[in-house]
Amino acid sequence: MNTTEHLAREIRVLALKMVHHARASHIGGASSMADILAVLYGAVLRHRPAEPSWPERDRLILSKGHGCSSLYACLALRGYLDAKKLIEEYGADGSVLATHASAHVPGVELSTGSLGHGLSVAVGRAYAGRQRRKGWRVFTILSDGELDEGSNWEGILFAGHHHLDNLVVIVDYNKIQSLGAVRDVLELEPLAEKFRSFRWATIEIDGHNHDAIKTALQGIPWEPGKPSCLIAHTRKGKGVDFMEDKLLWHYRNPDDKQLYQALQQLDKE
Repeated sequence: MNTTEHLAREIRVLALKMVHHARASHIGGASSMADILAVLYGAVLRHRPAEPSWPERDRLILSKGHGCSSLYACLALRGYLDAKKLIEEYGADGSVLATHASAHVPGVELSTGSLGHGLSVAVGRAYAGRQRRKGWRVFTILSDGELDEGSNWEGILFAGHHHLDNLVVIVDYNKIQSLGAVRDVLELEPLAEKFRSFRWATIEIDGHNHDAIKTALQGIPWEPGKPSCLIAHTRKGKGVDFMEDKLLWHYRNPDDKQLYQALQQLDKE
C-alpha cells in the first residue's frame, strides 16, 4: 500500500468513526471521494497545514459539502486538525465542525452544502487569480447529482469562454444521488462530451485508482487555455461491502455492529 492509499484508508476509518459518534449521515458519498482527497492532499495540492491561509496555496472547494466528514478527516490526518477532537466535536451543538463543510474549520475554503454553488465560487476565484497573475490553482469536487443544478452549467460555460486553465473540476461520479440512481433521476450522459462541448479538456478515470488520479492531476492543465474536468468513476460507500453502491447509505449512519464490521473490513485493505 503506497502513501496515498494508506491515507485514503485512514480517511475512511476516521470519517466512519465521526459519522457514527455524531449519528450523522452521508458516509456513502464521503467514502466514494476518499481516494481523490488522499491524492490531492498527499501528492498534488500546494498547501501548508501550519499556515492554512498561505496566500500561494492551491484552493480546494468541496462543492458536495454534505460529504465533509472525509474532508475534515483528511485535513486532520494532514495536520490541520486534532483527530481526537474531530470525532468528539463533529456535528455537536455549538461546534464549528458542522455536518456540511464550514469555512470556520482550518483548511476549508468555503461553507458548502447547498448544491450547485461551489463551482460558481471556484470559477470566480480562478478568474480572480488569473487577473491578479497568481500561480495558484483552484480545484473543486462536485457530486454527480448536483450537476442537475443549472448554476453549474452557467459556471462551466463561463470557465470555458474565459479559458480558465487554472481551474480543475473533479466529478465524484458514484452514480447515486439522494433519492435514486442518477440515470433514473436525471440522466447525465454523455457527460464527458457535454464538458468538451463547453470547451473543457476532459478525462475519465477509475476514481479509486491512485496512479490514475495522480497522473491526471499532476499533468494539468491538459490543454493550455482550457479548464480541466476529471470525471472520476467511483463507488458509493467504497471499502465496505454492505455500503457499496447502496442508496440506503446516502443518509443512514452505522450502528455499533455495523461500525465494527466496517472497520474490520477497512483494516484488511
